[in-house]
Amino acid sequence: MPHPSFLGWGFRCSIAGVKKAKSGKPSSATKGNGAPKNVDDYLAGVPEPARSVLNKLRAAIRSAVPAEATETISYRIPAFKYKGMLVWFAAFSNHCSLFPTAAVVEAFKDELKGFSTSKGTIHFPTDKPLPIALVKKLVKARVAEVESKKRV
Repeated sequence: MPHPSFLGWGFRCSIAGVKKAKSGKPSSATKGNGAPKNVDDYLAGVPEPARSVLNKLRAAIRSAVPAEATETISYRIPAFKYKGMLVWFAAFSNHCSLFPTAAVVEAFKDELKGFSTSKGTIHFPTDKPLPIALVKKLVKARVAEVESKKRV
């Protein structure tokens, strides 16, 4: 689950860390517009080049999840759901992020060496997006993790 400080609740996020936004306005792509109603609504508020990066990321995720997976807005950012929440993704002022959970980030730490990571989060600049093949591997690993959990 994404950390609240990355979700546009009055914080500005950078690769180096998190600092309080001067304006107090949300820093996510949906600045001042309230919560987006759906993923298309969210992406419509994202400026280029981040919108194109997120559209490619969205397509890569969609191609790696089961057909029953659905898109949703969770924590005011786009997410995919399948037997629970799978992954989130978002644009920020200085980068984009993929939130595949801490276990997945840890499992792929060697392949993520060129990217800034924190617990459950991968940050990447729009001019150096995550490779599509790596995104698919991360998402498939997350799907496998969700499917392996026993439901009560």
